[in-house]
Amino acid sequence: MNYVTQRLLTFPLILLGVSVIVFVAIRMVPGDAITAMLGTEAGLLTPAQRQALAEYFGIDQPIYIQYWRWFTGLFEGNLGISSIYGRPVLAVILERFPLTLELALLSMVIALAVGIPAGVFAATRNERASDLAVRLFAMLGQSTPNFVFALLIIYVLSVYFGYVPAMGTFTPLFVDPLANLSQLIFPALTLGLAFAASVTRISRSAMLDVLSDDYVRTARSKGAPARSVVWHHALPNALIPVVTLSGVEFGYLLGGAVIVEEIFALPGIGRLVLDAINQRDYALVQGTVLFIAFNFLIVNLIVDLAYAALDPRIRLGNR
Repeated sequence: MNYVTQRLLTFPLILLGVSVIVFVAIRMVPGDAITAMLGTEAGLLTPAQRQALAEYFGIDQPIYIQYWRWFTGLFEGNLGISSIYGRPVLAVILERFPLTLELALLSMVIALAVGIPAGVFAATRNERASDLAVRLFAMLGQSTPNFVFALLIIYVLSVYFGYVPAMGTFTPLFVDPLANLSQLIFPALTLGLAFAASVTRISRSAMLDVLSDDYVRTARSKGAPARSVVWHHALPNALIPVVTLSGVEFGYLLGGAVIVEEIFALPGIGRLVLDAINQRDYALVQGTVLFIAFNFLIVNLIVDLAYAALDPRIRLGNR
């Protein structure tokens, strides 16, 4: 049995644990779906009307029966019906996910495009003024919350340039690329530049370790160009901790950057979960969290496979 198969076989067990935790946790929050949906008007319901609504939302049974009904529905691809949208949960998630996926990809591209060259530049000029400047900006970026970047971007654009970023809507990339980019570029810059600070520090530290290895000194002694030594010999091995960090961050972004999505009013997964929790939409919370957990598992598997691709010395599984 190869490594990928072994990992895939663990997915159901992990998702089972996640499903139990989120199912119980959301029901520990005070209130219920009926009260959250109707507000003060819920007090006007007769017992028969409340019972009918409870049966419709499936919350009239003991919690273990509710869980069993929901769990058995998973095998049919049925995550339940959202009480907010009155539609299947899976359809609502898939409608929101393209925005979050594109935002995550754009953010990662920006972070890696800025962070890796900056880290390599700082490592090759260790303890010089340029290295100290890069480290200072990296520390500043790490210590500043991403929502501060978001507010600064909106403030600068609106006050000094008279431009307000597009908010509250999402145009698919293949429908109108320019409109799509105008809606996502500033949230992506917010997330990407904040994460670029971490990538810079990690890549710099890793490059410093790799540049002192024997094989790098051997390449230099053989007369290999300095650029080739740095970018072709040292960088691939230095990328391993960067890949680890990027995998964790990408999984987080796929779960929805809640604060940034809320500031820019983006209808993504993050805002979807937040609204579902506020409205006590049990089925939507459960389905979305399970979907996010599955994304994390896939990303972690890809990261492990990337280790072996970057460094042939790494062997996965029992090989």
